[in-house]
Amino acid sequence: MIVQGNIVDIQNKRIFKGEIEVKSDKILEIREANHNQENYILPGFVDAHIHIESSMLVPSEFAKIAVKHGTVATVSDPHEIANVLGVKGVEFMIENGKKVPLKFNFGAPSCVPATSFESAGAIINSEDVKIMMENLDIKYLSEMMNYPGVLFDDKEVLAKIKHAKNNNKPIDGHAPGLRGNDITKYIAAGISTDHECFTHDEALEKLQKGMKILIREGSAAKNFNALIDLLPEHFKNMMFCSDDKHPDDLLLGHINQLCKRAVAKGIDVFKVLQVACINPVKHYNLEVGLLQKNDFADFIIVDDLKEFNVLETYINGELVAKNGESFVKFVDFEVLNNFNTDKKEVADFRFESSSEKIKVIEALEGELVTNQIEVSSLIVDGNLVSNTTTDILKMTVVNRYKNEKPAIAFIKNFGIKEGAIASSVGHDSHNIIALGVSDEAICKAVNLIIKNKGGICAINNSQEKIVALPVAGIMSDLSAEEIGKQYAALDKMVKQMGSKLNAPYMSLSFMALLVIPSLKLSDKGLFDGNSFKFTSLEVI
Repeated sequence: MIVQGNIVDIQNKRIFKGEIEVKSDKILEIREANHNQENYILPGFVDAHIHIESSMLVPSEFAKIAVKHGTVATVSDPHEIANVLGVKGVEFMIENGKKVPLKFNFGAPSCVPATSFESAGAIINSEDVKIMMENLDIKYLSEMMNYPGVLFDDKEVLAKIKHAKNNNKPIDGHAPGLRGNDITKYIAAGISTDHECFTHDEALEKLQKGMKILIREGSAAKNFNALIDLLPEHFKNMMFCSDDKHPDDLLLGHINQLCKRAVAKGIDVFKVLQVACINPVKHYNLEVGLLQKNDFADFIIVDDLKEFNVLETYINGELVAKNGESFVKFVDFEVLNNFNTDKKEVADFRFESSSEKIKVIEALEGELVTNQIEVSSLIVDGNLVSNTTTDILKMTVVNRYKNEKPAIAFIKNFGIKEGAIASSVGHDSHNIIALGVSDEAICKAVNLIIKNKGGICAINNSQEKIVALPVAGIMSDLSAEEIGKQYAALDKMVKQMGSKLNAPYMSLSFMALLVIPSLKLSDKGLFDGNSFKFTSLEVI
């Protein structure tokens, strides 16, 4: 097979008219040649950090959509399914991913459960990590979210890091806001990347101390604008990632969108493409071609180097997408789950109180971090209730692995004026998260999730909708197109209920993420992410 176009040699900063000769899965030859093709040939895009589960798609269905946008590989952390199903969940992701052409590169989850302050469905200890690290299908140690464990020399944490080092595999970081001596020690432990920087100065300090920084632009967390100005000087040590990408967003684009935005800011195209295509392959030692002779034939054809509209995608010499059509086929898979809690009663969501003030989680658009604010209580018959006038809504996290009393908190900025929303996609342990205008509505939404053993749903005064997620309670068994359509309809419904958030369900899913400050809710109670301990809802 011979493919012609303007060949983009990123590593030598050169574009020339030429052709690529492919034999089997490798590039046999790259040579200059005159022709009339105006398109550009470049290495495929790589998402340097993503949780496939957050697309609500199994890997094989994720691949079907991603290849249309020129993605040929991902660096995938199966942390979400691991919190539900343990090592068995990781094995499911690897085996399902192998059935399609896209090159998934999975890591060994380092923090299952993420903390001891929540209930997960499984535990992955250092011995489990040791075994996984010896597996050639495991490419790295996934994000070390337990940075306090690193800083305080926790033996179990250090053992997991040691097993990665012993197998010469990179160690991913997760250290939001960590600065000064703390980040110096964190890096010295062997942790080489961070995708959690939300300010320019934080990312710059980490770069100067030797870390690779990932510019994250997901469905909820968006750090592109804050970090992109670092790319021109630090392009050799930066990568692009999604972290979390909801299905409707994935249908619109992937890493190609970040390239377009970066070039539009006037950043040199070779620097942008090194970040998008080259750096992840070299850092993680991936078996992904970089458009060089004898490389795997992993490359894409785009219309130009401004819009990055993907015309064709090749993986191992196979044409997997062309002009917006994916040739990745649907594959059968076993549906696994772990859901074991009974339906709840309205009384389970009461919070008896006489306190005049309460602590409230303030959700922030496009951020995983939250603020802690104090507001006046609204108490009816001794029960703390939602106040839609001030947009203070009752929130709950319900243990989905066993029967326990729901935890209660309050949250601001979701904006809904009727009904309730709920989800079993709740980072990191994936318990049920719900919020609403009344205890009755919250209970109804929670029970709809329990009935379906996983999903995201909305209840208003006239209807109820659910996107069922039977695979581990976090992924669908449907096609990407169908789940994307269902999700978009549900998202529209929530916004009609009053929410102004860009991605309300993605934002909701992070409200139980204890390792991101400052105030969050686990199934065990309200949690202060700054002091890393539980706190009271009532202001005494």
